[in-house]
Amino acid sequence: MKDAHVWIGAITVGANALAALVGLVAWIFWRNPKAFWLLLRLGQGLVVLSAVVGAALLLEGRDLPRLHLVYALTPIAVSFLAEQLRIVTTPTFLEQRGLDSGKDVAKLPVIEQQALVTAILRRELAVMATSAGVVATLVARAQLWL
Repeated sequence: MKDAHVWIGAITVGANALAALVGLVAWIFWRNPKAFWLLLRLGQGLVVLSAVVGAALLLEGRDLPRLHLVYALTPIAVSFLAEQLRIVTTPTFLEQRGLDSGKDVAKLPVIEQQALVTAILRRELAVMATSAGVVATLVARAQLWL
């Protein structure tokens, strides 16, 4: 099972690093690619899977260094916090513009609606791509690659 944990960790680093890279490119070119969100969710799922396998190893009596545990579990917190920031993006943008809901957005001229949606998506993309990069770095450190 230890070999599986190592492989899952390596794939987790790769998926999150790729998500961060795709997210960065998408952010630079003002795109919102479906591939980014799929890679991001894959990376998040792999973080959880890695934690479950690591917990199983601990229950088997394997001894893992404390630093490994810190670098392996922190990505869960990073992903959770990033999701919270992503969730508050839309209400924050609406509040900044004095809008109460999507109904108020619908009253704006189409060009302003599009600009608002683009700004929201760009912020979400930036937050989540950054979190994927942080997760990749933390898991790489847990793998002793850094």
